[in-house]
Formats: sequence, structure tokens, C-alpha cells
Amino acid sequence: MAEENTPPEGQPNNPLHGVKLATIVESLVEHYGWETLATKININCFKSNPSVKSSLKFLRRTPWARDKVEALYLKMKKE
Repeated sequence: MAEENTPPEGQPNNPLHGVKLATIVESLVEHYGWETLATKININCFKSNPSVKSSLKFLRRTPWARDKVEALYLKMKKE
């Protein structure tokens, strides 16, 4: 017999598990807007001709920037 309160398989302690990067960026843009997002995270893809596509391309190649975006997303979700 299986226990009812077993955590889901995968990464139960990772709040970002299953959340796509595109969803994170789109949520941040919807919540803050490009201008405010650029002041919170000082990266060019948010300041100069911003778009979701260009931001995703940059964030997928730049781990430190992606970490900052993910941290801001988690902070936004707690609010």
C-alpha cells in the first residue's frame, strides 16, 4: 500500500521544478515591465531593445544572470 503523503517524484524541494524559463520571464515582464525589470536586474537584454526571445537566448547561455532572474521570480511569487 502506498503512503498518501509521499512527495512527488523528481525534485520536490525545488520550487522551480517544471517551470519553463519562458514562463518565468513572461511573468516578470507582466508583473514589473521591462523598465523596472532592467533596474532590478542590470543586464542588457532587459535594457536595450528587450524581448522575451532575446532574453531567453541570453539567459540560457549565462548562468549567473539566470540565477538572478530565477531568484527575482521566487521573490515575486512570495509577495
